[in-house]
Amino acid sequence: MISNSEKETEEIGYRFGSVLRKGDVVSLIGSLGAGKTVFAKGIARALDIKDAIVSPTFTLVQEYEGREKLYHLDLYRLSGEDEFESMGGEEFLYPDGITLVEWAEKIGEMMRDDAFSVIITIMDNGDRMIEIKGGSHECSLS
Repeated sequence: MISNSEKETEEIGYRFGSVLRKGDVVSLIGSLGAGKTVFAKGIARALDIKDAIVSPTFTLVQEYEGREKLYHLDLYRLSGEDEFESMGGEEFLYPDGITLVEWAEKIGEMMRDDAFSVIITIMDNGDRMIEIKGGSHECSLS
């Protein structure tokens, strides 16, 4: 999918969030400023979360209550798998809600094989290309 604005990126996130289920894990992949947190805002809106969604860069994890619990992890400042494991991060990969993981590449092999991957690429014209792959169940956004 192609997004021409933050509003469209959030709307695609909303549509994706409406098909997520308890226990789903989503890896958000993209460079700084690509729109990962904007996409997460759309998912949160689909889960009826009223709190403001902010990137948890300095806290690593934000937890939100909605029709499903949402865990939003930002691993940008993490040194790797050992640090993730020592902070008890593995529990977020088997959630009692839905987990979004920004910078999931930092934990490599620890990431679940059945996680969704949302790849956001900034195109030359500034638009975003959003690809959704994997997952543990069918995900149609039409």
